[in-house]
Amino acid sequence: MPSSQVIDPTQLNLTHEELTLLREGQSALARGGGSSSSRAASRASSQGVFLLNHATLQALEAHFQRVMSHISSQMNYLSEQTQAATQMMYSETGELIVDADAEIQRFHKINQQLEELELDFDRIAHIHAIVRDIRQRLEEAERELDHSSSHSSRRHEGHRTGHSSRHRHR
Repeated sequence: MPSSQVIDPTQLNLTHEELTLLREGQSALARGGGSSSSRAASRASSQGVFLLNHATLQALEAHFQRVMSHISSQMNYLSEQTQAATQMMYSETGELIVDADAEIQRFHKINQQLEELELDFDRIAHIHAIVRDIRQRLEEAERELDHSSSHSSRRHEGHRTGHSSRHRHR
């Protein structure tokens, strides 16, 4: 194999996106280094071809390893942040659930007290109706008694006066 080889990118069987990433890597190496290999890679990249030799491939491999390491670090950081956020939400959710359970129990107690009061109210209302009915019947009976007593005393008075007058006539 010759020490340097120029390859048409289409011969690498890479997708458009992969070719773009390879070109960006070669350009990054050309910007970052002042070696003759970097300058040759930059010229090849500007002509739309890749310069492949041992030094260029080694530099590209190291570049992509750094990029992958950076991406991996970002992924780890974001994963930790996700875990922290999830744990915080879980803790807050747990507290909310505890608070909600307490409020639900309080609601059930209040509801039970309301039901008991409604039953008491219904019982008292029923007794109240019975007492009112008895009072009305008692008042009615007293009126009838007063009425019949006033009729009876008139008849009795009429009887007495009539009786007395008979006695006088004799």
